[in-house]
Amino acid sequence: MTEIIFDVREDEVDGGYTASALGVGIHTQGESLDELRANVKEAVDCYFEETMESPKVIRLHFVRDEVLAR
Repeated sequence: MTEIIFDVREDEVDGGYTASALGVGIHTQGESLDELRANVKEAVDCYFEETMESPKVIRLHFVRDEVLAR
């Protein structure tokens, strides 16, 4: 695996951000984008053991939901 992609969503109610890896069971969160980035790196390091090949690139895909009231 050379790259891992995380969907990142902002929590509109409680604030902060959540991130979930696509195709891999890695999930994390952070109160700020800087904290989220650090937590994503840590989560990837914890998931991929030393004997496993870890991805060289971590891509954050920001997803924004927008609700239109009628």
